[in-house]
Amino acid sequence: MANYDKISSICFLIWLIQANVSQSIAVAENQSSLRYLQNVENHNNERLQQILKGGGGGISEINWPQIQTKQALPDIKAELAKLNTTFVYQNDWPANKVKLGAVTAVSFDKAGNVVIFHRVDRIWGPRTFDNANVYRENFRGPIKENTILGLEPATGQVLYEWGKNFFYMPHGLTVDPEDNVWVTDVAMHQVFKFPPRGGNASKAQPLLTLGTAFQPGSGKQKFCKPTSVAVLINGDFFVADGYCNARILKYTKAGELILTWGQNSFSGVSYDIAPQNYFAIPHALTLVPELELLCAADRENGRVQCFYSSNGTFHSQYHNPLIGERLFSMAYTPAQGGELVIVNGPTSEMGENPQHYNEVHGFVLNMRTKQLISKFGPNNQQFENPHDVAVTSDGNEIYVAELNPTRIHKFVHKSLAKPMSMTAIKETNLAHDESSTNTASPNGSGGGGGGGGGGEHHPSAKAIIVASLMLLFAGSTFALALIVQARRRKRGGCLPFGAHSRRHAWEKKEGFKLGGLLDRDRNRNGFEKLDQNASDEEHETTTTTTATTTPTLSSAQFA
Repeated sequence: MANYDKISSICFLIWLIQANVSQSIAVAENQSSLRYLQNVENHNNERLQQILKGGGGGISEINWPQIQTKQALPDIKAELAKLNTTFVYQNDWPANKVKLGAVTAVSFDKAGNVVIFHRVDRIWGPRTFDNANVYRENFRGPIKENTILGLEPATGQVLYEWGKNFFYMPHGLTVDPEDNVWVTDVAMHQVFKFPPRGGNASKAQPLLTLGTAFQPGSGKQKFCKPTSVAVLINGDFFVADGYCNARILKYTKAGELILTWGQNSFSGVSYDIAPQNYFAIPHALTLVPELELLCAADRENGRVQCFYSSNGTFHSQYHNPLIGERLFSMAYTPAQGGELVIVNGPTSEMGENPQHYNEVHGFVLNMRTKQLISKFGPNNQQFENPHDVAVTSDGNEIYVAELNPTRIHKFVHKSLAKPMSMTAIKETNLAHDESSTNTASPNGSGGGGGGGGGGEHHPSAKAIIVASLMLLFAGSTFALALIVQARRRKRGGCLPFGAHSRRHAWEKKEGFKLGGLLDRDRNRNGFEKLDQNASDEEHETTTTTTATTTPTLSSAQFA
């Protein structure tokens, strides 16, 4: 009888294990938003070992792992509205209205000037690279105009410029403590170190070159679309080998490889919490000298990962649901005990009703508490396609590079900012709108980074004035009609039943329609943008139409 009870107990335990495995697998399959699932097999092995060793008192004492439930997301829109705005947008900067292409990077030289990297006339589109990540447009030759500009921080005046006839698709830029300029070119798959201000501005020659021109790879001698560089005070430097390899490499000052770490976690969908040391496009780098950390913007994972700069060991990560699932860049300032200034990007989810609400802003995050302190944007509105950010060491000035509209933005802490006139704000809104319209391609609409226009587009001052005039005209016409009708009634002019009245212009089917005029004005003045070319990865969206709407639009955005 005792043997029979033992056999029954063992069978019952085996049945429980099978049921639990099936349940775990079913739960994992249903968690489609997770990129990495729990290791069910390892958990089950631990349970089996507990059972085989014996639990002393029976099944109830076995420590069965609890199924981790997904935490409920806060009301993103409401929480974003609660965030303070501590930085004021400088509408009149740069004062000379510098003509720019897509601005991909921003940094500071030793003199404190703002140094930017832009693409002039180059656009990263769906056919720029083939399936093997080889650049397809070599035949165009290098960009013929200067791609690197030094701007005076107070006025934005161009103090110097260089970098023509060298680059094909600019991406990252940083200036090291010795004023050397480090840049990455995703088309060339290379990293370059140039002397201060490019050395010979007419024909800049790099002091150091890493990677093989136009040959993507993953070994020690090659990169695949590298994104960013960070340089230590002793000259050692890090490279984020970004779009394909998802790794970080550390080199000596002479360019000898010291170590590398990181694994690719990008699979096209987002998840809650990614494993440590995994990247879905390490898109930007920044140093935290006080803690001897290197931090990376893990773009498609929507987080910042920080590592010890000495050996690449994981230290911490920073994520907030208000930032969302995409984080394009961050910069560190020691102000207020250590802060990260972050820019996110448009949502990568496709469709008219994405699962997660998203707004595109700049954010200030306290590294000690991991809490968001404030948000910022152009005139307290949203960005459309921010790509990089830089902050001064005192934390009082922030600069944001944006792909489209092709701009470099300046923000000043409200304690130091001068109030701007309404005229300046209206002029900036109009310039912003015209820039967006002029840079739009005829192929479709969308936002940056595969986001499909996650940023909200705001009407310009001109468009608002025109719309107001149309409404005033319609109201006046309606009032006039009422007056005429009243006079006719006084004269006994009420028509008998069945009589046909004269139709007014606004009643005719093909005549005047206020809505039609507003729609046409919207197309002219920027209420709805048809295209914003900018992002780092392909993303196509299709808008369904009816017989009375405009034709279907499709878009592909890259940056």
